[in-house]
Order: sequence, then structure tokens, then C-alpha cells
Amino acid sequence: MATFAAIDFETANYEPDSACAVGIVVASRGRIILREKRLIRPPSSYFMFTHIHGITWQDVAAEPTFAEIWPELKVLLEGADFLAAHNAPFDRLVLQSTCASYGLDAPAKPFLCTLSLSRARWNVYPTALPDVCRHLGIALKHHDPLSDAEACANIVLAAERDGWRR
Repeated sequence: MATFAAIDFETANYEPDSACAVGIVVASRGRIILREKRLIRPPSSYFMFTHIHGITWQDVAAEPTFAEIWPELKVLLEGADFLAAHNAPFDRLVLQSTCASYGLDAPAKPFLCTLSLSRARWNVYPTALPDVCRHLGIALKHHDPLSDAEACANIVLAAERDGWRR
């Protein structure tokens, strides 16, 4: 069984470097071994997705920037064979864009999309995270980045128990 990190970003607005929160869950040998959630001060105070995730500029104005927390986050991702995210192209773009905005090297790890995995493994439709979690009996507080990342990790773990191998 693989060691992987599930990652979920919440963004302040449509700019891909506007990460305002991140959840990371590391799993190894078939179980979750670490959970981390961080609020992030994005480059701009313009928030338009508060109605989705509940995070405001006031919540993050005194928080560290992505560059300031990146050394800690990078360590969490280093031992992972791959990164997992639900709708991975979004989280990959946020990670790469946010790293680029601060002149940081994004990890050169492959991404596994648990949305695609859910379709292929269990033929789940629709494949939004709440739908997949309902199908698999996984608890979820949607748009809380730690809950979303943990749900994503549990999707991968369920697939591994079901015989899937990366």
C-alpha cells in the first residue's frame, strides 16, 4: 500500500494563487497517519467564495502567507509517493500557481484524481465529493479543507482495500 498525501485547497477568489486554506492528510500502509489544516493569507484581500467555505479576509488577515508555511507543508508532502485530490486539476493548479507566485518549487509528484478514481472503480455518478462520500459512507463537512482532504484520503484507502493499486 502506498504512502500518499491528500490535499485540498480553498481559494478566496478565481485567482489560482488565492489559497486561503489548505488541508493535508497523509496516509501510509492503509491508514491515516497525519492531519494538518492551515489558514493562509492570500496575496489579495478580495474574497468572493466566502459563501462556499465560510472563510473571510478577517479570518486570514493575521495568518501567515503561503511562502511562510510552505517549509512545513513541504515536509508533509516529501515522503508521499503521490498526491491525491478530488478534482485534482484544480488543487494541482492552486499548488503550482501559489508556489510560482512566491518563487517556490512545487513538488514534482504525480496527482491522483479521486473524482476519476471513483468513476472508474465504483461507477459513481454524480462524482462531486459529497456524492462519492455518501456512496462510500465517508463522513464529510464539505469545503472544510481538512474534512475534504480526509475524505479524499479515505476514498483512496477504500479503493486500495477494494484491490486498486497505483
